[in-house]
Amino acid sequence: MELIFAPIFFIFLLLLLVVIIIHSLINFFTSSHPKLPLPPGSLGWPYIGETFQLYSQNPNTHILGCPCVMISSPEAAKFVLVTRAHLFKPTFPASKERMLGKQAIFFHQGDYHAKLRKLVLRAFMPEAIKNIIPNIESIAKDSLQSFEGRLINTFQEMKTYTFNVALLSIFGKDEVLYREDLKRCYYILEKGYNSMPINLPGTLFNKSMKQMQENNHHHNDLLGSFMGDKEALTDQQIADNIIGVIFAARDTTASVLTWIVKYLGENPSVLQAVTEEQEAIVKSKEEYCDKDEEKVLSWADTKKMPITSRVIQETLRVASILSFTFREAVEDVQYDGYLIPKGWKVLPLFRNIHHSPEIFPEPDKFDPSRFEIAPKPNTFMPFGNGTHSCPGNELAKLEILVLLHHLTTKYRWSVVGTQNGIQYGPFALPQNGLPIRLFLKKDATPKASPCTS
Repeated sequence: MELIFAPIFFIFLLLLLVVIIIHSLINFFTSSHPKLPLPPGSLGWPYIGETFQLYSQNPNTHILGCPCVMISSPEAAKFVLVTRAHLFKPTFPASKERMLGKQAIFFHQGDYHAKLRKLVLRAFMPEAIKNIIPNIESIAKDSLQSFEGRLINTFQEMKTYTFNVALLSIFGKDEVLYREDLKRCYYILEKGYNSMPINLPGTLFNKSMKQMQENNHHHNDLLGSFMGDKEALTDQQIADNIIGVIFAARDTTASVLTWIVKYLGENPSVLQAVTEEQEAIVKSKEEYCDKDEEKVLSWADTKKMPITSRVIQETLRVASILSFTFREAVEDVQYDGYLIPKGWKVLPLFRNIHHSPEIFPEPDKFDPSRFEIAPKPNTFMPFGNGTHSCPGNELAKLEILVLLHHLTTKYRWSVVGTQNGIQYGPFALPQNGLPIRLFLKKDATPKASPCTS
């Protein structure tokens, strides 16, 4: 029996080997890209400099635990984010997904993502946010008044301002009832807990959401948009996406505001132009409003701020708060004669594009006038691009304009200490969050400084 079994076993192995070889040959010759090279670059330590290249494969020096392709040309960014976006799914570190919740809009594509994006855009489109300008203005005025005469950390104070505006856009005027408790809940998230205990029965968030449901909360805010959907979202989906919106809206916008304060202080002529533009709006309202009538900003007023808007654009370009974004190839992808294997991470580098001298001459110079002419497509992407671009960009620009209106018309400020350094946490920021002292213009003028407005 053993003598018979041995030849049969070896014949079986030989046949198996032949099948494997034939299968490999078929795959080789039928593959659409059998000879395509990988993108150029080092597989070891990070190597930056070429337009399209490999970043790292060494597990000791990787970014996300696997090879990463870094792209820094407008054409490549458009390919990944727009024209072939279906071939690249959003991807983030697992810690971020655990922190924000798996149902948040950032982590999805397809029908669920399209549904969420439609609901978010409905709450953040101009028709919705123009109605909360008086409320945003009230938050801005209260914030600036609280800064008067104090040494403040600009970034930290701007985070409070943008957090309050985010709550307003999510909960509407009801947010004032829950503001402090929601802040405490959110700070738990910031301290690194794996998930935010807001959707558990009995928590304040859960109670407030249930109360709004019982009171038929149908406002134009984000919560109203979520609850008004015919195919209602679950409480978990609502909670994850509300936290996701706060996460996306607070630190990024606060970072932009901090850089604007720095750049305006360093560029007196730009500050003067912005101040004159804003004072003209104040003067026009004084001429057409009764003396006793409260002079509040309108949506039309925000459209009379082209210089201020260009300052925001140039700050977004120079600072490039969103330096890059994460994508992952869902299948083998060909681009420009190279192969991007399935599972590889692809990182469009917005900062590199924004600082390219071929696109923006003298890229390190702060020059808002460069935006008097609209930039070429796919060269200016401060809010990303494609179906995953930031749906709240109109709200972000609006809250910045409102605060700058009151800041430049009513206040002077001076930067404390030398502020030439940059820190990351995780976004790029002026050193130490830009400490400043703020003064009412009618009060004593602060000591002259290169960064005094």
